[in-house]
Amino acid sequence: MAVTANYETVMIISMTKGEEGIQAIVEKFKTLIEKNATLKNVDEWGKRKLAYLINKESEGYYVLFDFESTAEFPAELDRIYKITDGVMRSLIIRKEDE
Repeated sequence: MAVTANYETVMIISMTKGEEGIQAIVEKFKTLIEKNATLKNVDEWGKRKLAYLINKESEGYYVLFDFESTAEFPAELDRIYKITDGVMRSLIIRKEDE
């Protein structure tokens, strides 16, 4: 049996993608996580002002995913974040066991 851990990931999507583009990216990652892990929660924070400009943009669309997976999946998820057009920033953390 594979050892799993709880993870949390936040991504910021560029507002230049428009409503449909943003939802397409959210669905893409939701499907990816569901295929490779146990998705517990998706929390769309929506449009927020950024602390500093990223690619000359001052706002981004924030989405938080809560999931449980093996240790290999977060590295692959991070790789896909980096090559996906429209994802401005992302962060994946391993949550402490409760």
